Amino acid sequence: MQHPSTTSSAVDQYRELTVRGMILGALITVIFTASNVYLGLKVGLTFASSIPAAVISMAVLKCFHGSNILENNMVQTQASAAGTLSSIIFVLPGLLMIGYWQGFPFWQTTLICVAGGILGVIFTIPLRHVLVVNSDLPYPEGLAAAEILKAGDHNQPQENDEDSPQSGVKQIVTGGILSGIFSFLAGGLRVISESASYWFKVGGAVFQVPMGFSLALLGAGWLVGITGGIAVLLGMFFSWGIAVPYFTSTTAMPENVSMMDFAIKLWVTKVRYIGAGAIAVAAIWTLITLFKPMLEGMKLSFQAFGSDSQTSKTQERVNQDLSPKTMMLIVVATLIILVATFYSFIATAPISFGLACALVACATIMAFIIGFLVAAASGYMAGLIGSSSSPISSIGIVSIIIISLVFMVIGQSSGIFAQAGGNQFMTALALFTASVVMAISTISNDNLQDLKTGHLVQATPWRQQVALIIGSIVGAIVISPVLELLYNAYGFTGALPRAGMDAAQALSAPQATLMTTIAKGIFSHNLEWAYIRAGVFLGVFLIVLDVVVKYLRPGWSVPPLAVGMGIYLPASVNMPIFIGTVLSYLCLRYIKKRHTDPAIQEKEVKATDRRGTLLAAGLIVGESIVGVVMAMVIVASIALGGGESPLALNLPDYWSLNKIDEILGLFAFLLAIVIIINRILKNN
Repeated sequence: MQHPSTTSSAVDQYRELTVRGMILGALITVIFTASNVYLGLKVGLTFASSIPAAVISMAVLKCFHGSNILENNMVQTQASAAGTLSSIIFVLPGLLMIGYWQGFPFWQTTLICVAGGILGVIFTIPLRHVLVVNSDLPYPEGLAAAEILKAGDHNQPQENDEDSPQSGVKQIVTGGILSGIFSFLAGGLRVISESASYWFKVGGAVFQVPMGFSLALLGAGWLVGITGGIAVLLGMFFSWGIAVPYFTSTTAMPENVSMMDFAIKLWVTKVRYIGAGAIAVAAIWTLITLFKPMLEGMKLSFQAFGSDSQTSKTQERVNQDLSPKTMMLIVVATLIILVATFYSFIATAPISFGLACALVACATIMAFIIGFLVAAASGYMAGLIGSSSSPISSIGIVSIIIISLVFMVIGQSSGIFAQAGGNQFMTALALFTASVVMAISTISNDNLQDLKTGHLVQATPWRQQVALIIGSIVGAIVISPVLELLYNAYGFTGALPRAGMDAAQALSAPQATLMTTIAKGIFSHNLEWAYIRAGVFLGVFLIVLDVVVKYLRPGWSVPPLAVGMGIYLPASVNMPIFIGTVLSYLCLRYIKKRHTDPAIQEKEVKATDRRGTLLAAGLIVGESIVGVVMAMVIVASIALGGGESPLALNLPDYWSLNKIDEILGLFAFLLAIVIIINRILKNN
């Protein structure tokens, strides 16, 4: 493959890593990190922030002299850390769920995110040539971000106003306002409901027809795509069309318990473990399929460190990574941060200094080695299906199982479990260690996507790597305060900060709940292995089904991880995601049928998908920002002696008894879909 030569190009004269770009990137990172933390805790999903960050950067920097495509690329590279590093929340809240933490210590939380984020950048640098430059992996979001940067480059002629960055910002703002209003009516004024469901019995079996009205999840569905949507629907059907009806028909219903509460309890205590088993085996299968690229990445890494460092000086600008010497210095500094952070975490436990040092060494080595292994897997998955759809939580599940088993052996041999609180401490240490692996995995998932974008727009790789390190640091600083704010405002499922809080308003933090359940079950020897084993068998069946479907119908698939998430996540979360995938499929199909000329068809499909992607990003950001602002209002109200729903209207009882809130929620949701379709399909 030929590398793009730019020695005589005007692009070589462009400024890339500028102070104004870094400031703008930091501001976008702060906003999107807060949004992603809220969305991840609420429904277990985060969104890739590269594309909206690129659009915002182009619109803002256009007002300044000398702005260019490479400077905009650096801003989106830096800000993309917000969409990935925030995935560390898939583990950290577990420390509150087990009662080990009562809040989020700023320095421990920040440093663990910083160390994991920086290692994630460094570990993927040797993979750039094998997985980006010399690879046929599509990198869908990296390619999309590059196309948007090229279309919005004001130094190049644009075909129409739809390509302008201002047009893209309008799409994001439109989606943000729409979902922000909906979220305020539902979560603030409490006038409309966020979900609705219809329950009925057939014999002794309980069934649910669910519906969720979240516009952020609708936007997430657009990004997931129809294949993932169908897989999620299959998982949801398994839960509420097969498993829950079976368990409700074979289990005696307690007295004074409603049909709905009975079914939900069985789903939580039985069916979700089946989903966890399916997710775990699908994650292991993913790592097995990526074994070869991981070996290639490690081989290239060792070659890079063994090569002459002077060769980088003679390379073309577009092929220059951080030098091996610089990478080694950064790794050493990061390991020092890791050791210090692990020691501060372990030092509070009533154990000997020697045992504490051994645990620190073990945690650091496991985080480093497992992190290095998952870096290639995460980068490959991002290249194959995109960052938003990449099943990062599966990496966390495999990691927490391995780490917990290792610490269980150490705990049994050292006698820690015989001490008071020993079990809780080892569970907490396993979660804390897994959070580093999760940070490495998420940044690795994103870094190669950004490097693909940079490769396509002829950016300088080492400058992108510096930008992402800066983004990781900025994002890490934001995560702890936002987590603290949301915890005190809403609480998490199984971890409420104050007595008498409304558990229905608690953030579900589904991945953190799953990771915590697995870790606690391993250390307590009471994990629901029967249902997990059933999930493992189901996962194996889904893997075989996926292979058969791909063989018989090329281009089709049944992603096992997506089916597992459909089983594990609440139905009210799955439904709007599925609807979003159908909306995306139908809109693009309509465009393809409307235009018969292949050239026009391809152009219009790209333009429609771009509008939909930007609008979807706006839907996610709008609801998330309103959620964070509402959290601030709730915390302020509590501090002043007010209630936990300070803006809720005092509606009469018949409002909820007659389900008027659910009817209005459905009407508002359908109206929003009509507006979204109109915005996406305009000019067609």
